[in-house]
Amino acid sequence: MKRQPLEWQRIFTPNWSSVPSRSYIQELPRDRSDWMKVGLTLGTSSFLWIYLTKQHNEDVLEYKRRNGSE
Repeated sequence: MKRQPLEWQRIFTPNWSSVPSRSYIQELPRDRSDWMKVGLTLGTSSFLWIYLTKQHNEDVLEYKRRNGSE
């Protein structure tokens, strides 16, 4: 006697015929860089490192001032 699948199994089992094939997904060309994105990424990263280092140094000085270490 063949068992029938449970209702939740029918809901969560993927229908592979509706999944798009990878051959239809177009890959971006790798022959040239997007310099706007590169510059924005490096600039943002640099700004965050400088800002966080400055903030850390200020926090250390405040800690030392409050505890009388300096």
